[in-house]
Amino acid sequence: MRVSSQSFRWSAATRAQRRVVIAAGLGWMLDAFDVMLYSIILASLMSAFGMSKSTAGLLNALTLVASAIGGILFGLLADRFGRRPMLSLSILVYSVFTAACGLSTTIPALAVCRFLLGLGMGGEWNTGATLVAETWPTALRGRALGIVQSSWAVGYALSALVAGLILVHFSWRYAFFVGILPAIAVLWIRREVPEPEVFLQARSATTPRSSLRAYWKPLAILTAANTCGMFAWWGLFTWIPAYLVLDGAHGGRGFSLMNLTGFLVALNLVGMLPGYLLFGVIADRFGRRLSFVVYLSAAAASVALFASARQPVAIFLSACVSAFFGTGFFTGSGIIASEIFPTSIRATALGISYNLARGLSALAPFTIGVLAERHGLAAAFTVSAVAFALAAFFGLFLPETSRAALDIA
Repeated sequence: MRVSSQSFRWSAATRAQRRVVIAAGLGWMLDAFDVMLYSIILASLMSAFGMSKSTAGLLNALTLVASAIGGILFGLLADRFGRRPMLSLSILVYSVFTAACGLSTTIPALAVCRFLLGLGMGGEWNTGATLVAETWPTALRGRALGIVQSSWAVGYALSALVAGLILVHFSWRYAFFVGILPAIAVLWIRREVPEPEVFLQARSATTPRSSLRAYWKPLAILTAANTCGMFAWWGLFTWIPAYLVLDGAHGGRGFSLMNLTGFLVALNLVGMLPGYLLFGVIADRFGRRLSFVVYLSAAAASVALFASARQPVAIFLSACVSAFFGTGFFTGSGIIASEIFPTSIRATALGISYNLARGLSALAPFTIGVLAERHGLAAAFTVSAVAFALAAFFGLFLPETSRAALDIA
């Protein structure tokens, strides 16, 4: 289904449209940078604190639970006070508490910092996605949100690069300290990024605000699809670094630290980045729902291939395919949610459908860790494949929104 012959041209976009994409993309990139530092240095943390795989997974689960709370909270505040101030505040929160993780001397202290970090992490996505959705036209919204989502891959790659360089020369604590740098972006966002006109119109309108109750069915379906997809993603990508570094006796593949750094950088730039970007192009041309379901189905199949791979080349190629499809579908989640829900409840609905799902999927790292202790990580990754397949099933029941203009009610 071809939705429009309109082409995407960055130079033809308005100043406000360009700045909103940059702000949301920068926030999401730095969110990934801060959050994924934990996964990159997980093996070092397990050694420093004497943590088991299950405890390490539980700490990451705590962050995901906090992100659900933060997403809903920041969504409510963004619908009331504006998208820009809540985007700024969320970035400030996750930056400060990422750096605070580097000061932790006990597991409980680290857990508290991870929880508070998660609050900001949850708020950034829905405020940024809402900003973009309300600024760009329907025919180009998929590609604009694809650019924003693709910045996660850049942030992940940067975290792998920075953490790899720091761990060679310094303690893991310094990797967390670098996480304070995203706070600098707040100054630019507050000065240069405008509130969307559609939000200002909705806030000044005299008509009654829309209610979430009227949208409970698509909200429930999208939340279910996101929950399964995120369970699969967090279960897989939280453990990939440790899986590659651990030796064969511990169920890993025995990569060196430098090989791991190169692998993760390439994985994000070759797999995740084009997966995010191309989803927007495909969805703008063939429809949101079909693209969403195809990506998730392909992700399920590719995870099984990754778990069974033994040779370095096969591991890398299958991981890239998993990253392409298994992360690219997140672009679809943002597009579909932004087009289903009206402006007055958009940020709240995105916060629920995305971050509540992230909270519900919080047990994924813990579950994979527990199963890995009994059966090995390769076997445990089968759970992620099944979860991707379930997400594709729920996606079949979503409405097609590719021709929908944003409702400002």
